[in-house]
Amino acid sequence: MLNKEINDTIAAIATPPGEGGIGIIRVSGKNSINIVDKIFVAGDKRALSERHSHRAIYGKIYDLHDKKVIDEVICLLMREPHSYTKENIVEVQCHGGMVVLRNILANLLENGVRLAEPGEFTKRAFLNGRIDLAQAQAVMDIIRAKTEASLKMASGHLSGYFSSQINQMRELLLDVIVHYEAVIDFPEEGVDEIDNIQVMEKIGEVRSKIGNMLASANTGRILRDGIVTAIVGKPNVGKSSLLNLLLRDERAIVTDVPGTTRDSIEEYADIDGIPLRIIDTAGIRQTEDRIEKIGVDKSLTYIKKADLILALFDASRKLDADDQKIMALLKNKNAVIVLNKSDLPQAFDENCMKINCPNSKIIHMSTVEQDGLTELIQIIKKMVYNDNIVSNEGEFVNDVRQADALKKADSHLSDALKGLDNDIPEDLVVIDLRSALEKLGDITGDTVNEDIINEIFSRFCIGK
Repeated sequence: MLNKEINDTIAAIATPPGEGGIGIIRVSGKNSINIVDKIFVAGDKRALSERHSHRAIYGKIYDLHDKKVIDEVICLLMREPHSYTKENIVEVQCHGGMVVLRNILANLLENGVRLAEPGEFTKRAFLNGRIDLAQAQAVMDIIRAKTEASLKMASGHLSGYFSSQINQMRELLLDVIVHYEAVIDFPEEGVDEIDNIQVMEKIGEVRSKIGNMLASANTGRILRDGIVTAIVGKPNVGKSSLLNLLLRDERAIVTDVPGTTRDSIEEYADIDGIPLRIIDTAGIRQTEDRIEKIGVDKSLTYIKKADLILALFDASRKLDADDQKIMALLKNKNAVIVLNKSDLPQAFDENCMKINCPNSKIIHMSTVEQDGLTELIQIIKKMVYNDNIVSNEGEFVNDVRQADALKKADSHLSDALKGLDNDIPEDLVVIDLRSALEKLGDITGDTVNEDIINEIFSRFCIGK
């Protein structure tokens, strides 16, 4: 962001489109208070510029041209540096209709305010040092959180807990680097010699922490984005019943007529804190019906794309050609095989399933009686958490960029250890240590370049 741009006063509607009790327009920048004063008249006639910070002031917003009242509002005044962006901020709270909000915003824009870019308020908070880059990214994660666990993870990042883990590693490396450079640059000053064994132990400690963090990356990604889960099987095996059971809602139509679901139904389910993006697919079978065939083809596509497959089979019937076809599709897939209708006499060849799908978990279930649901949830949780101890979700890596930076930092530390083993010159070891330090700094934004910063904030919504 250019200096000219960061010195602009910006504004945006901060509440979602549509009707609501309250709508909010956020204005930030050095001149925000004086600009709002041009269209706002307080009930007691005192200007915002004459007031102390952190005050809520009732008044009216007037149109610049015809001087008519647009709306009765409350203005929240926050003076720099004690605000979200560390700049002067005025939040105009009006009635939540889009016509009102756009009218007020239009008047502000005519007064020298610029429309904010996506994420620009949070970007300014980062550039002004209020939050680091990992905390900034967590802002949108909180907004998009789909479960309690994903919210805890995002809140842990926003609170600075995740960043503190990164900074501890950086401080440890920096101590080693400073000591090395003192020995290299000032040999005559009597600086204590470096014990390479101790240095290797410290590097090993940092690598161990990085390893633990990387082990949580897949779990963190799933908690943030959800795990794409396809429910597949023949018609009338209970796919829609399982979807309704997981959603705790009658979302899909359930009948005894095979082929009721002809298109895919997609919903999010909260499974003990894990967001499942569930796709209930059309039943897979040979069919001459053109519309049903399209649904079957889409089901086959979802099997290839899904992170997790819940494959349902009717345990009360013998295996047939359609079952065999589905089993062939499940080879080497991350699947849980659900033998449904366990409340009926069993006729399914489970041994055949174990032979054909040796990597899949097999459970017995009755969607009618709701038996087996707890076991299914435990299997899903184990697959997602992968034995990670959930002491604090705020420790989890939840972003590809963060994981990549950690991997590169670990690689540089590995090179430093090899160099120490081979007695290479100390200044070359320092190069690897500094490279690792820089990669860790990319996570918190201490060393990241402007292009990456712009790319990250471009994913934000306008007004945040």
